[in-house]
Amino acid sequence: MIAEKPKFKVRKKKLGSYPYISVVLSIALALFVIGVFGLLLIYSKELERVVRENVKIQVYLKNHINEAQHLQIQKNLSSRYFISKKNPQAAIQFVSKEDAAKQFIKDTGEDFQKFLGENPLRDAFLITVDPAYHDKASMNKIKGEVEKISGVFQVYYVENVIDSINKNVTKIGLVLAGIASLLLLTVVLLINNTLRLALFSQRFLIRSMQLVGAKRWFIQQPFLLRASLHGLIAGMIASGLLVLLISFANKRIEDLNLIQN
Repeated sequence: MIAEKPKFKVRKKKLGSYPYISVVLSIALALFVIGVFGLLLIYSKELERVVRENVKIQVYLKNHINEAQHLQIQKNLSSRYFISKKNPQAAIQFVSKEDAAKQFIKDTGEDFQKFLGENPLRDAFLITVDPAYHDKASMNKIKGEVEKISGVFQVYYVENVIDSINKNVTKIGLVLAGIASLLLLTVVLLINNTLRLALFSQRFLIRSMQLVGAKRWFIQQPFLLRASLHGLIAGMIASGLLVLLISFANKRIEDLNLIQN
């Protein structure tokens, strides 16, 4: 009786065969996950910066102030310690009552000057305060100091918004720090286990080299060079995926480029 030939041929692995593709893809995936979370951290910090840059105090001036007094008040404000250091020239903006009225009419569609017979608004300076002074005590101190300047009628800022920003930033920072630590540990363990499994597939080759008297460094050197090459390739793949992700996100999410670093 003739023995039947097997339908499927079993492919035998060569001695020292190495799972190149799975190792590179595993490392690339781990690096991509780290990269995505890194992007979230950067976006969150940039979003915080944008929000804080929009925290302004409104300094309303008394009526019937001449141009010289305007310039004097502006010069006084620009010399103060609490002015934003990032862009001092743009930290103080003057808004005339005429411009404020036009903006109000544009936003609401109602011309209040028609039934009031006059423009009740005041000239004002919008001041961007340095983020180091965004706590409640510092803002109240700044408000008191500015109100003492000659020609200043009133100083106003949205107190609840600043308190909310400070509380939320602290909470978000703690959550992100915890997730980052956990994610980093997970990724390190993933890469470590991937390389261990890859080396385990080489155990017979390593043992054969030891039996013929190969030195430890002689055995390690090709593995280290190979691991470096795989890390480089995986890094390039992960970077490419991140670039594609950012490009896709910019097309889908409006104004995302405003918080890109």
